[in-house]
Amino acid sequence: MSTSTHTDFHELDGATLEGGGQLLRNSVAYSALLGKPIFLYNVRAGRPRPGMQIQHVAAIQLGAQLCNATTEGAEKRSNFLKLTPGPVTPGHYTMDPGGAGATPLWLQASLPCLIFSHEPSTLTLRGGTNTGQSQQIDCTIRCLLPFLHQYFDLKGLDVRIVRRGYFPKGGGELFVSIPGRPSGAPLPAATAIERGRVLAIKGYAYTAGLPVTLANEMRDAAWEFLQYPPNVNHVGYDVPIEIQAVREDDRAAFGCGSGIILWAETESGCVITGAALGRRGRSAEDVAREAVDELGTNLAHGGCLDEYLQDQLIIFMALADGQSSISCGPLTMHTRTAIWVAEQMTDATFQIEQCSETNISFAVTGSGSNVQP
Repeated sequence: MSTSTHTDFHELDGATLEGGGQLLRNSVAYSALLGKPIFLYNVRAGRPRPGMQIQHVAAIQLGAQLCNATTEGAEKRSNFLKLTPGPVTPGHYTMDPGGAGATPLWLQASLPCLIFSHEPSTLTLRGGTNTGQSQQIDCTIRCLLPFLHQYFDLKGLDVRIVRRGYFPKGGGELFVSIPGRPSGAPLPAATAIERGRVLAIKGYAYTAGLPVTLANEMRDAAWEFLQYPPNVNHVGYDVPIEIQAVREDDRAAFGCGSGIILWAETESGCVITGAALGRRGRSAEDVAREAVDELGTNLAHGGCLDEYLQDQLIIFMALADGQSSISCGPLTMHTRTAIWVAEQMTDATFQIEQCSETNISFAVTGSGSNVQP
């Protein structure tokens, strides 16, 4: 066990703002990448069941693997974490804690650590891919990845669904490929202010271990709702709508699940999403309505990011070299928390401007020159 005192560590109060697992994951990622020891206390104090759950421990263990870190407190129900990182080492890493832990959240904790490495890396993440504990992995693939490719020059980065996994059984698997980055190459700043016109709305409704008729019903209901949605129609879009209905092959999914993913593609290359999961006792129409409403809300503010992409991009902007400028909707508590962690762990600075009642623009001067690959 380490004998270091807390004064040797960057201290962060886990009860700050959102007070959940995101603060923990982002802190671990910054610690690993920047070589800064951290001491977190009051971990997940803002949750009904405070302290770490298995999926939070898994995120820490994965981050610790990447940098050969030593840890204290990385166990279920712990309300503190001490992590002392070593250098990040590219390689082939696997996380498989069992159960239906949210693999998209583990990706958030690990991906930023590896994008500056000179050599390529891979991640195999086993758990839940489409659960209520996080945004569905399809939104990561359809929305986050294209943004990272286009605006942060992370071409070659790929996330592949090997097998879907649902709550409560899990059993899903992701395979993530992270290309090496030329020595000394900084992460460029991103500018996404003008969304432009929506060119098309696309999507797919899926089932696994359930009749395809359920997927058909979600698809048809979403198409109908998109003709007169409360938050899209008044913005004035009249665009092609393409929604597929899919029953996942038994080999491509573990257990039973269903859901729908919608995304709007714009002329500037932005992708805005809306999604929902099916569950026992819930009608296909209700699931479709939730996804359409979410898409509509994310379109109505006129910004370039949906509510989930907001907070996921903060760490990349904080690590970029130069000033990033982004427009989006009202900042979520997750985003405000991500900004707070970035300010504690890096030299990044944030300027936020309220452009209208529903539209925000913010500029981030990143600390890229201080990142050590």
